[in-house]
Amino acid sequence: MRLTKKALVVGFVVAIMAVITFDVSAGDPFRKLGRGVVNVGFGALEIPMKVYDVNKDEGGLAGCTYGLFKGIGYFIAREVIGVVEIVTFPMPLPGATDSKRDTGWGYGPLMEPEWVVGPDHDIYNIIYQDFPQN
Repeated sequence: MRLTKKALVVGFVVAIMAVITFDVSAGDPFRKLGRGVVNVGFGALEIPMKVYDVNKDEGGLAGCTYGLFKGIGYFIAREVIGVVEIVTFPMPLPGATDSKRDTGWGYGPLMEPEWVVGPDHDIYNIIYQDFPQN
């Protein structure tokens, strides 16, 4: 019973912090939360995508070796950044502005590209159906 009460208090405090820190001009904390959840849930897609990218640019052997290790590195980075974005979603972070040229605090992405699967990796137009295929 006491644990449920503590969980409700923590949830209420996080919700109040999210509402208080919500600033329309500084980005959106809920987009940051969604980005963190997607990074944690789909971060493993970095491995086959990096193998595909390196294979396309440098050939099959490089894709099987360098691409695999590059994918594992990006996978680990995306998972860690996803956890950081989930934990810190109600508060802006330094250097995380929405524009690459701005400085200061914000809710922008900590890693580029912002999402795991972007229009350039959507091979069969499954996610981004309005974009033309390359």
